[in-house]
Amino acid sequence: MKNAHNSLDKKTDLKILRLLLPYLWPKGKKELKLRLSIAFFLLMLSKTINVYMPILYKKAIDALGLNIEIGTEIVTWISLPVLFIFSYGAARFGAQFFNELKDIITAKVEHHAMRTVALDTFRHLHKLSLRFHLDRKMGGLTRIIERGVKGIETVMRFSVFSIIPGFVEMIFVSVVLWYLYDVRYVVVTLLTLIGYVIVTLRLTEWRIAFVKEMFASENDSNSKAIDSLLNYETVKYFSNEDHEAERYHEGLKTYADAAVKGKKSLAILNLSQGFIISTGLVTLMIMAGFEVQAGHMNIGDFVLVNTYLIQLYLPLNILGFAYREIKLALASMAEMFDLLTQPAEIIDPEVPVSFTARNACVSFKDVFFQYNPDRSILKGISFDVPVGKTCAIVGSSGAGKSTISRLLFRFYDVTDGSILLDKIDIRDMSQKDLRHAIGMVPQDTVLFNESIFYNIAYGAPNATKDDVIKAAKLAKIHEFIQFLPEGYETAVGERGLKLSGGEKQRVAIARTLLKKPAIFIFDEATSALDTHTEKEIQKSIRDVSKGHTTLIIAHRLSTVVEADQIIVLDQGEIVERGTHKKLLLQKGIYAVMWQKQLEGRGEN
Repeated sequence: MKNAHNSLDKKTDLKILRLLLPYLWPKGKKELKLRLSIAFFLLMLSKTINVYMPILYKKAIDALGLNIEIGTEIVTWISLPVLFIFSYGAARFGAQFFNELKDIITAKVEHHAMRTVALDTFRHLHKLSLRFHLDRKMGGLTRIIERGVKGIETVMRFSVFSIIPGFVEMIFVSVVLWYLYDVRYVVVTLLTLIGYVIVTLRLTEWRIAFVKEMFASENDSNSKAIDSLLNYETVKYFSNEDHEAERYHEGLKTYADAAVKGKKSLAILNLSQGFIISTGLVTLMIMAGFEVQAGHMNIGDFVLVNTYLIQLYLPLNILGFAYREIKLALASMAEMFDLLTQPAEIIDPEVPVSFTARNACVSFKDVFFQYNPDRSILKGISFDVPVGKTCAIVGSSGAGKSTISRLLFRFYDVTDGSILLDKIDIRDMSQKDLRHAIGMVPQDTVLFNESIFYNIAYGAPNATKDDVIKAAKLAKIHEFIQFLPEGYETAVGERGLKLSGGEKQRVAIARTLLKKPAIFIFDEATSALDTHTEKEIQKSIRDVSKGHTTLIIAHRLSTVVEADQIIVLDQGEIVERGTHKKLLLQKGIYAVMWQKQLEGRGEN
């Protein structure tokens, strides 16, 4: 079972690398391909010089020993070793120079891949349905992208330009040892390195479980901390600071336990590596020592064989760390590519119908909808909103009011039936055209952590400052903004928390007014406002939406009194429809709701 799991991991790793390859070797990007080709050449050049360096070192030692032995003049004694020493120094610098030049040349390729993957994933996330996003934590999604992008950098740094070159150098050294001496030195060197690699990979696989546990507990404790701080007021309301601290502490304790296991396992790994390398070095030194005594080798050869093993060992010294980092990076990249391959639930037709109307009628034709197969939300809803008319949808919580706006925006597709704009099924339009035609003011307004100006201008990013101010005036928020120290440049804070509920709602209304849509949807748009401000904004809404098709979804019935048509929903079905006066005369559900709200106002 374990072998099957490892086989699956290898297949997954190869799949991830295949997905990454087009980003590293992008079509139509000749400059980036040329950079990679040059980098590969420089890498081979650097490794060739690296392999030749110990030979220069050997020659310097041999020349030094020779000159001392024959007792030549001081000039001769210095000149020959110094020549090799300078050559050795030049070769070492040259190897480093070409290696650094390779990193400079590939930096653009690496960051192009990172940027492109991140951008593709970000764009794809915006294409996924609301259902997908409601099932995910936004912080988790951003961390997946962040870890995936860093994973690309890790794989590039360790595998492409560290581990692979290390194995290439190992082959070069084996050939040189075989050529200069005999196969015994190659066998000992390779057995030492192969044993080192096997032990390192096996122990690192064992250690990865502890590292993953550390990361998981760290993510869990961070999520709890962020969630607690975002709900700061709720924590204070219930005096649950100690409870939150205990939850956070549990995550920290799990992380600490995993970290201790990780450190112990690292010590075992380091000792195992040290034992194998020491054994290989001692073996080579004994073999070379006997050869020196027998007169078959000199001191320079003795130093050379040991230098080669140490030189190969140094880059492999990070093999365990590199292997672990690559495995974790591939896992992070797998999460990111999994997001990138998530199918979009709502897709545009291959040839969408063009829709650019400045105004439009809305028609729901026998619409059925369910979020889950076992729970129906809308059951055969049919109504029309003629051009320039206002339709209000009311009902108790859970009746399906907000679902209607989500379907009209095509966050979901209807289970059965159809929704039409100007007699065109919205499924036949592009989502961009459809949503461009609709302006939405939701019940729960969430603002960007930017300035008030940015949040209003979000409705039309190319709008002028005068346009923004005009929209703010219509939404009755301009005077409030003027009294702020920084005016329109005032930051609204995370999710707009520096503004009151009413102020946030008015910013949202101004943003929608600036968009100048063909159809207006107001989903409990005045629910957070006081009575006086509510009446002012209702008047502004009436003025702005005059001549536009408008859909008002409301629980507070005072906002729908002047609607041309009021639809009453109950458990996903239309139970009443008509004007405010007609519905009161029917003395049905609407009349009861109206009476209750009047009594509620009286109590207040």
